[in-house]
Amino acid sequence: MRKEAIHVKALLFRRPPSLPEAPDDRWAGSRRGAVWRRALQQRWLYTMSIPFVVWVFVFHYLPLWGWTMAFQNYKPARSFSEQEWVGFKHFIDLFGDEKFYLVLRNTLAMSLLGLIAGFTVPILFAVLLNEVRHTLFKRFVQTVSYLPHFVSWVVVASLATTMLSIDGGIVNEILLALGIVDEPIQFMAKGEWFWYILTAIDTWKEMGWSAIIYLAAIAGIDPELYEAAKVDGAGRIRQIWHITLPGIRSTIIVLLIMSIGHLISIGYEKQFLLGNNLVRDYSDVLELYALNYGINLGRYSFGTAIGMFTSVISIFLLFLANGIFKKVAKESIM
Repeated sequence: MRKEAIHVKALLFRRPPSLPEAPDDRWAGSRRGAVWRRALQQRWLYTMSIPFVVWVFVFHYLPLWGWTMAFQNYKPARSFSEQEWVGFKHFIDLFGDEKFYLVLRNTLAMSLLGLIAGFTVPILFAVLLNEVRHTLFKRFVQTVSYLPHFVSWVVVASLATTMLSIDGGIVNEILLALGIVDEPIQFMAKGEWFWYILTAIDTWKEMGWSAIIYLAAIAGIDPELYEAAKVDGAGRIRQIWHITLPGIRSTIIVLLIMSIGHLISIGYEKQFLLGNNLVRDYSDVLELYALNYGINLGRYSFGTAIGMFTSVISIFLLFLANGIFKKVAKESIM
């Protein structure tokens, strides 16, 4: 009996014979074969994606050829071979212009305010809305909250200007009725208030629409986690902190990385429609600067240099944010 036990033990702990090493070309061929088999199985998916790949190439990558204008003294009447090459002249002019640093300050200030308010408010709204137990009221609030997203900025700017007007504006009427102020305030004439007014309006307009993504992520959390938390005596605040927020952590990080990548590319429609000559030192952004001092003056190469600068910085911020979150939070989009 003892001999049999020793024999079984020897069999269990015996080192398995080493397999002969296969040639690298055989393994490479196997991997290539697996890739081709997978591609063959998913051939219809690849076929359906072709139009979108072509669309992205034509409208997003092909126009990058126009960046060559930033290194030319571009004249529309001349062909590409007839253009005068000036190197980095337009970039030197750009970085030597004091107006550039002013609009860069405005762009970064409004971007950071929009990132803070436009990112945290939708998360808070989605979490609070998820806690509403009355289904009909919950759907009504969600519908009303995301409808402003579909309203044109022309209409929104008109409404905001009317509400903040000193001539019958509802905001000034309320302030006067409550005795908070003695005379109407010219909100749209105070440059130092412009950033905050625009951020508040933008947050109101996009809050409900941005919250949809977080509500969808919350809906994917396992309900059994909440049931287990209730059994352990956790209240609603504890459930939000320990289950809801960790459950949408990946969604928050991905959207935050993408938002950081757009910090310097915020468009110009809002600033163009809400701004005026009295607040121009606070409302002008890089896109408006490129439009007013580049395209409108026929300085196409200078405008292209501004656009190229914006794109390069956006790509840098995107990779920087992605790398930081990949190391710190172990989450990334690439």
